Amino acid sequence: MRRREFLSLVGGAAIAWPVAARAQRAELPLVGVLGLESTNPYVGLFPKGLAEVGFIEGRNVALEYRWAESQNDRLPVLADELVRRQPAVIATIGGAASAVAGRNATKTIPIVFAIGVDPIKLGLVNSFNHPSGNITGVSFLVNTVVPKQFEVLSEIAPKPAAIALLVNPSTPNAEPDIQIVSEAAKALGRKLIVVRANSENDFESVFASLKQQEVGGLVIDPDNFFTSRANQLAALANRNSLPAIYATRNFVEAGGLISYGSDVGDAFRLAGIYVGRILKGEKPADLPVQQSTKVELIINLKTAKALGVTIPLPLLGRADRVIE
Repeated sequence: MRRREFLSLVGGAAIAWPVAARAQRAELPLVGVLGLESTNPYVGLFPKGLAEVGFIEGRNVALEYRWAESQNDRLPVLADELVRRQPAVIATIGGAASAVAGRNATKTIPIVFAIGVDPIKLGLVNSFNHPSGNITGVSFLVNTVVPKQFEVLSEIAPKPAAIALLVNPSTPNAEPDIQIVSEAAKALGRKLIVVRANSENDFESVFASLKQQEVGGLVIDPDNFFTSRANQLAALANRNSLPAIYATRNFVEAGGLISYGSDVGDAFRLAGIYVGRILKGEKPADLPVQQSTKVELIINLKTAKALGVTIPLPLLGRADRVIE
């Protein structure tokens, strides 16, 4: 073989191999992931669930993420972008707002959600056992246990001081949560103060307001925006000597006082499993909405000591985990 012919052959192969590789990648089923926060500590559990049913990113499935980065009003645009990519499935793991955006964007592409609110009340499915349509997913006890969080905190917060509720006003669950916590406060004879934040720039003014009003405790409403800023919120509560209760364990692991709620990471994992099952041919309408009913109470005694807070023994006895 002549040198020129050899170089021509090698050059042709060099061109062909990347083309073949790109073609192979293009054949992978595409899963669109719509979320609120790329920094959410539980995001990594979603591909873990996919892997449990045999789908590994880059090997036999491709994942394409769209993150709103705390701006709920961007979710509809991002959902439309994913729909135009024509994925095999869309996973909405950015709370209620992302699930609603996905539902509004397509009636045909399968959608799997992971949310802490009632999907029936949100209009996502007709029933838990028979979702119908193109949507199913995982519903976990987060927003539904907010009144219980208020009750737990009221055991610690000094009376007759008011207890505050911090909500993200841009989420669909904000107003319903305010309503149910208001009812819990009335039943316990405690004054409720509602404060709102949907930007990090709001945090300092919110805590300054709470200090001025001499609030005795703070409930952080379950929200992806807050969850992704656990370190910051826990530090602000501690700096202001404010006992606070949170929905997920990562707050307590970051130095927060108490968390009471579901294992959100497991819900993300279960959503990944459902996406994998749909990729294998099952239909969303045939997959009942999974309900994650396990809740956990975690108490950080180191933080309690630093805040000068006494945790009642009955409450300690109910704790699933105590950080000392």
